[in-house]
Amino acid sequence: MTSKRSVWLLVLSILSFVANAGEKEAELAKKLNNPIAALISVPMQLNYDQNIGAADEGERWVLNIQPVIPFTLTEDWNLISRTIVPLISQDDVVPGTDQGGLGDVVQSFFFSPRAPTENGWTWGAGPVLLLPTASDDLLGGEKWGLGPTAVALKQESGWTYGGLANHIWSVAGDDDRNDISSTFLQPFLVYTTPKQTSYSLNTESTYDWKSEEWSVPINLGVSQLFKVGNQPMSLQAGVRYWADSPVGGPEGWGARITYTLVFPK
Repeated sequence: MTSKRSVWLLVLSILSFVANAGEKEAELAKKLNNPIAALISVPMQLNYDQNIGAADEGERWVLNIQPVIPFTLTEDWNLISRTIVPLISQDDVVPGTDQGGLGDVVQSFFFSPRAPTENGWTWGAGPVLLLPTASDDLLGGEKWGLGPTAVALKQESGWTYGGLANHIWSVAGDDDRNDISSTFLQPFLVYTTPKQTSYSLNTESTYDWKSEEWSVPINLGVSQLFKVGNQPMSLQAGVRYWADSPVGGPEGWGARITYTLVFPK
């Protein structure tokens, strides 16, 4: 009897460990869909777009390195730092030429309550900065920019839905370059399965108030959370379709692959 009991206790312990591990990974997958989760992550997002430029023959690759770092301010508030560092390679965007290097960095800070609201919404707001870090004048605007940013989302029954927005005005920089006044809107919808697979739909729309033109890519993606050893990570693959773009902007279909390193607290 003692031997049988020991075996059953061992089986129950293993099942409990597996269940707890599954719950932790499910919670981790849920946090990855929250742009302001208290979770250190380093997404590396590779985008491909085509039919760019005056002759519609240009193509562009952009690797966005996007570290997200949370800081605890008080018992009730977090500060979330989100940075976008673009590495760009483009051909024939300006016909007969090619460029490669660093683009302009976008830095956002979100002050966010550590607990959701009573109805389950998570939100954050703060400043966004545009830094003229481009290594080539054709890869950036050569302007310093500043403005507000905000995000709000809700997570329930495997769903994550909400939106992120910002507006940037140029405040300094090269007087010979065009001033900047642009609004960025990113509504998103994600469903995550019990096996940590996420299906996402979003747009990353930008309205240029100076040229009065929209850029509207619609993104569809599938991602999977997994571990290599003890290191959690995520891999996403997807496509994008340009519903609208300015003159000389991307047209038709593009692609996106995102690899994310995750560092739970």
